Amino acid sequence: MTKSSRRVPLYTQIRQYVKDQIDQQIWKPGDKLPSEIELAEQFSVSRVTIKSALTALVEEGLIFRIQGKGSFVSTDSAGESIIYYPSSDTPKPQLVAFLLPNLTGSFVTKLMQETEQELVKHGFKMLYCGTHNSQEMEKKVLSEVLQLGVKGIIIFPVDGESYNEEILRLKLNQFPFVVLDRYFRGIETNSVSIDNVEGGRMAVNKLVELGHSRIGFISSKIAGTSSIEDRLAGYEKGLSEHHFPVDHQLRLTNLDADKLNLVLNEGVVDEDSLQAIRSFIASRPDMTAVFALNLAIGLTTIKAVASLGLRIPEDFSVIFFDQYEMASFSAIPPTCVIQDEKAISVTAVRLLLESMQDPARSNTRITLPPKLIERNSCAAPKVREQVSAH
Repeated sequence: MTKSSRRVPLYTQIRQYVKDQIDQQIWKPGDKLPSEIELAEQFSVSRVTIKSALTALVEEGLIFRIQGKGSFVSTDSAGESIIYYPSSDTPKPQLVAFLLPNLTGSFVTKLMQETEQELVKHGFKMLYCGTHNSQEMEKKVLSEVLQLGVKGIIIFPVDGESYNEEILRLKLNQFPFVVLDRYFRGIETNSVSIDNVEGGRMAVNKLVELGHSRIGFISSKIAGTSSIEDRLAGYEKGLSEHHFPVDHQLRLTNLDADKLNLVLNEGVVDEDSLQAIRSFIASRPDMTAVFALNLAIGLTTIKAVASLGLRIPEDFSVIFFDQYEMASFSAIPPTCVIQDEKAISVTAVRLLLESMQDPARSNTRITLPPKLIERNSCAAPKVREQVSAH
């Protein structure tokens, strides 16, 4: 591909490459093209970009596709013989892109399912796009879905993101989009999330109600992620309401989110995270309970407590955000703060549709109430003996 002083969309460059291969007879009529995956690896672009380029070539008649077999060079310049004439008044499906950092945990997967169902009710098709928890990938995907002509975008931002240039550009251009799970401080956008401050406060209140006063907080890195910051704020608010000091020695807030998610992706606890939590608990014998940021941290904490020879809830109490399938049937059914995925999805789609109808409308930030599910991982505290982290 030739270099140009102007920016040429990636899918346009890929389309031109394929066209040049055909024009130069490198790929002849009837030849099979490399797969989407092979082309994506060759040019270091996403499959969304490749699919867009190939779709344009199909419409031009230069290539054709066979379901399950791949793409082929057309046998003549006119393309394949037309065997189906669609009605001219058949509307093309309208696309809404849904950007997710990963598909880890039941909360995220249910959120995606509920959002897709809600969009279908309103005549839209959902285009799922993974951003691999990378801000650079998020920028790239946003640019690509705009090239595909999506009508709106729902964004679950990556961790640690205070703002994104592409998202700011969407706002300045009044393009319809909604942010899920969190919000950007200093940038007014449509957003839908659970009241994370209230969720943290509810967790602490439950533990205080049981008699705990030395309550720990365990999370991944906090900076830039509003949902984590707000859950910590709720934890501190709960302590302050009961006149307990906010002791920073009872915090562990430097865990790696990607490592922690190993327990959700593969069912295996990350050893570095496990050891960090073990040491944190073992070195604080006066701490009788912890509020864990999310499901991955909660499950790792339960494992860490057990590895120290402590029993839950007899010796130590654990409460965390979100839950998992069949949680009530686990060895230790956990007490947790849950989010209503359906309510989040319905609200987000409603906000998006309103923005499509009136792009100049004021942005709205909506917080929905969390719910506390009480099970068996919390009980009244008791003094425990010093234990070793090794």
